[in-house]
Amino acid sequence: MFNPKISIILPNYNSQKTLKDTVKSVIEQTYQNWEIIIIDDSSNTETKNILSEYEKDKRFIIKYLNKNKGTAFCRNLALRNCVGEYVAFLDSDDIWSKEKLEKQINFMNENNYSFTYTYYSTFKSQNNKKIINVIKPPSSFNFDSFTKDTSISTSTMIVKKHFAKKFKFTNTKICEDYFYKCLLLKEIKFAHCLKEFLTLYKIRKYSLQSKKLRNLYWIWKINRNYNKFNLLRNFVSLFFISINSLKKYGFK
Repeated sequence: MFNPKISIILPNYNSQKTLKDTVKSVIEQTYQNWEIIIIDDSSNTETKNILSEYEKDKRFIIKYLNKNKGTAFCRNLALRNCVGEYVAFLDSDDIWSKEKLEKQINFMNENNYSFTYTYYSTFKSQNNKKIINVIKPPSSFNFDSFTKDTSISTSTMIVKKHFAKKFKFTNTKICEDYFYKCLLLKEIKFAHCLKEFLTLYKIRKYSLQSKKLRNLYWIWKINRNYNKFNLLRNFVSLFFISINSLKKYGFK
């Protein structure tokens, strides 16, 4: 039976309202050969008290930072500490379906894929999980297509450790995962989609329409400074990202 260990990376900051549901969705996975690395980014006492409930579970590796360092720093620190053959990512307010890991790791094994993602549903409220939209990314992405349509949700990703640990997340204020995915796609060439809804993705405040221009500004900067796009290619990238974002989320 194909049963590799999966390292799950979870950056955490003041997530006392959502953390238990997120962790529960990991604990209840049908696939059980995993470790979860939680980097707490100097959270409040209430959040730390929740984390303390899991400290005796050997599958949990919890590291507490004394100073807030940001999501990118937390993910990079976790990457240095993971030992699994595969790496999965999960944010502290997203939720996995029970068969997420099992179905996705089998999908990767059967097709010899190094980088995969899934369909996902978006929601606003953690309590009633009101579905806002269902997102069906394309069947596959390469570097060029991803820079025109960024619909790989980080919480749906699984990557072979060899590639996942090779790169770092950028220390930018937002969109820190965008260039990381670009680097993976440059190296691996293609990411492939498991066409099942296996993740609930919470619409965060910075994802609302009022912040979309700020997101585009940071993608512009990352394209210019990291991807080394010229003016025309950067414009084309942002134009198509904007169009595809409207198709996915509308004006919500």
